[in-house]
Amino acid sequence: MDELEKLKHLIEHWIEHNEAHVNTYREWASKAEASGKKELSEILKQITDESKKLEGLFKKALDSI
Repeated sequence: MDELEKLKHLIEHWIEHNEAHVNTYREWASKAEASGKKELSEILKQITDESKKLEGLFKKALDSI
C-alpha cells in the first residue's frame, strides 16, 4: 500500500470517527438542555456545528486524493 492509499484509509477512518463524535456531542447537548443548562447546550451545539465543518473538509481532502 503506497502513502496515498494509507492516507485515504486514514481519512476514511477520521470521517467515521468524527461522525461518531458529532452524534455524541448532539446527544449531550440535548441532555444539557433537558437539565436546564441552556448555555452549555448551546456550546455543545456549536462544537457539533464546527465538527460537521471538519467532516466537510475531510471529504474534500478525500476527493482530492
